Amino acid sequence: MTEMVMPRLSDTMEEGTILRWLKQDGEHVERGEELLEIETDKANMTYESDQEGILRIVAQEGDTLAVGQTIAHIGAAEPDGAEPIEAEPVRAEPVEQERIKASPVARRIAQENDVDLQKLSGTGPGGRIVKADVEAATEPDETPTAQPAPPVEVAKGESTIQELTRTQRTIARRMAESKATIPDFTLSMDVDMQECVALRTQLKRLAQPDAPTYNDMVVKAGALALREHPRANASYRDGSFELHSRVNVGVAVAGDDALVVPTVFDADTKSVGEIARETRALAERVRDVTITPPELGGGTFTVSNLGMFGVKSFTAIINPPQAAILSVGALEPRAVVLAGGPDGGGEIVVRHIMSMTLACDHRILYGADAANFLARIRELLEQPAALTL
Repeated sequence: MTEMVMPRLSDTMEEGTILRWLKQDGEHVERGEELLEIETDKANMTYESDQEGILRIVAQEGDTLAVGQTIAHIGAAEPDGAEPIEAEPVRAEPVEQERIKASPVARRIAQENDVDLQKLSGTGPGGRIVKADVEAATEPDETPTAQPAPPVEVAKGESTIQELTRTQRTIARRMAESKATIPDFTLSMDVDMQECVALRTQLKRLAQPDAPTYNDMVVKAGALALREHPRANASYRDGSFELHSRVNVGVAVAGDDALVVPTVFDADTKSVGEIARETRALAERVRDVTITPPELGGGTFTVSNLGMFGVKSFTAIINPPQAAILSVGALEPRAVVLAGGPDGGGEIVVRHIMSMTLACDHRILYGADAANFLARIRELLEQPAALTL
């Protein structure tokens, strides 16, 4: 009988939750047949069986298990009249607490409250220790002489604890890792988007409602600039530069209480129209929670845009191990001074201006390199004919 474990469905996945078994316990399954639905840190995925045989379910719907933990067994059918073969239970040795069957959440709560898992009896599948078992062990015994605890934080009113989702926990971990380990610096530039505004007006007449947005133009300009500046399209890894041959731009999308970054692969080779259609479809799948892990991985650079919320400028956090991230602010009309006025001085005109901020990993991108890269993005946006080639 073959053991089936919680699979690693993304590069950042540490645990998964079984949402629904698509086959029944004792039912025969074929290789490649859809077996169960799993919630990962990035998306809900349908997992196909890599074995053929009779399914023996170990973990139930709603259980959260670490990657590598047993969720089921698949084996040959028992001969007629034969008793099912039961697997010998695993007995944890007293000195090896890591072999105790417990959910990741139960282990965390036990560690925070100094609870010895060896002394608990699990109520989960197969005797697995779950969150409720640990919480029960941490509840104080009530005695007639117990005094009520004094009110805490009365000025703040009653507080509730909201647990982070798996996606939010992953974001929190990766952003904390970024700020703690990456020596970053930022550069900002204003871009005259007047020609992009004119270009988009033409494209809207030709391709309504599928005309590219200004962010699609930024993605295309950034992709072309990345091809010319390979260090910006690279990663710092263990004292070396990892230069990537493909230009894959991640586009930050606001999902359900989380920020998700799907990837536009080979953005430098795609037209701005192709990028527009792809980013629109990816954003819809993010909001429908149907995005898949392959569509969320492989990025070499990220664009984050808050301009639609009226934010003029901001600095996004680098998405490790990428070398940089581009933050895009609102496009707005501003009064600017153009040289060569009628009296030989500057002429004040109204132009559509947009601010961009580039956050860089200083281990791989230095000031001059980053400035030239950002200036090239600005140049492409101010002369956007190259984006349509």
